[in-house]
Amino acid sequence: MVTRRLRTVAVTAAALFALTACGSGSPSEEAGDGSAPATDGGSAAAGELTPIEVGVIPIVDVASIYLGVEEGIFEKHGLDVTLTLAQGGAAIVPAVQSGQMDFGFSNVASLIIGRDAGLPLKIVATGPQSTGNGEDDAAGIMVPADSDIQAVEDLEGKRVAVNTLNNINHATTYEGIKQAGGNVETVDFVEVGFPDMQAQLEAGNVDAITAVEPFVTMAEQGGARNIHGFFAEPVQDLSVSGYFTTDQMMEQEPELVEQFTEAMKESQQYATDHPDEAKAVLSSYTSIDSETVEELTMPKFPQLHNVASLERMAEILQEMGLIDEIPATSDLMVEGAGQ
Repeated sequence: MVTRRLRTVAVTAAALFALTACGSGSPSEEAGDGSAPATDGGSAAAGELTPIEVGVIPIVDVASIYLGVEEGIFEKHGLDVTLTLAQGGAAIVPAVQSGQMDFGFSNVASLIIGRDAGLPLKIVATGPQSTGNGEDDAAGIMVPADSDIQAVEDLEGKRVAVNTLNNINHATTYEGIKQAGGNVETVDFVEVGFPDMQAQLEAGNVDAITAVEPFVTMAEQGGARNIHGFFAEPVQDLSVSGYFTTDQMMEQEPELVEQFTEAMKESQQYATDHPDEAKAVLSSYTSIDSETVEELTMPKFPQLHNVASLERMAEILQEMGLIDEIPATSDLMVEGAGQ
């Protein structure tokens, strides 16, 4: 077994608070304080494996890593994985920073903003990617069936719910309205947790919601309409999230990072090749009901991160004033994780 020692890195509380991943507030509220172990990849040969802990969020986007653990892919690469559920990036980032967790999962906007703020975070393996089909994606802007809003530009002057202000859903919706010729400055973006969005929409407190699965399907079951795929349409082939670690981890344990990266690539491919199994594994870490699981749209699970989409996301964040400078791609992603 490899013995690892990581340095603790001091991080400002303000910077950590800003890093909330897009999936916070999922149906798996059992996660509670965010520290409950989700699953363990140990085996009889666990003594020969390197134990690692990965912070994840209970959303459909992490189905591939759960599947990889379940199928023994990480064991094959010499890793004994513990997946720990958290409510969002605000809990995962400091845990990775301090060495309490080895790797974490977060959306790309949070990681870009974090890097701009001086946090030594880097993507080592890609996560979910949009389907590229605005009408059939894992994210959509939903409006009531009788709403006069027919397209994204009709959101001018409207009240739009996002799960976290100044993060990925806000940024891609902002960009979608702008591309369609709408006056984005007139849109009132309000912060509403994913589980509360549908009720707020039905009560008329917001005009539209930016939902991700399973909340897209749940809103459709309630009669809402999808007017815009805010991941699929504004940025081509958007790589939404990734698995990250610190610069210190990469310097001190390059072989371990490479093992994790290769195991994630294989897990992503397995999820792509076995879509039914990717859906079935959701029941192991979320409370999404079986009917919704059957109907929901899963994201793509590519082996490599779309570098162009990462760079475009950084440009959008800079245009919104959320970062001062666009970080170099080499500062955002380890070599070999993207294309």
